[in-house]
Amino acid sequence: MIYAVDFDGTLSFGEWPSVGPVNRELVDYLINRQVTGDKVILWTCRAGKPLADAVEFCRRYGLVFDAVNDNLPEIIEQYGSNSRKITCDVYIDDRAFHVDDYEYTGEVDIGRIESALIRFADRVSMAV
Repeated sequence: MIYAVDFDGTLSFGEWPSVGPVNRELVDYLINRQVTGDKVILWTCRAGKPLADAVEFCRRYGLVFDAVNDNLPEIIEQYGSNSRKITCDVYIDDRAFHVDDYEYTGEVDIGRIESALIRFADRVSMAV
């Protein structure tokens, strides 16, 4: 499996541009997934020094990414190009919303979306 994981609010509970505190449960989970052969991509809006700080922060906790803000080399080779959209099986992000959690009624219910996001963020932070 390929995991694409966000940094701020997901791997790190700190406020941008700082790093930490670490979401140790999630970091350990991803390290364990890599041990079994899965791949982990850091997928974040960070760039430049804040990105380098995030990568180094994770490395200090033992999480070394297979790619950073990019597709895996084998995916690029497989498709013959590098799409802007990351190819992965699982996105882990504090702001993610799963389409199955929302039944379309013809109107956008922001309160319902926010509630679903909070429930999802709670699940991600527990890294179960």
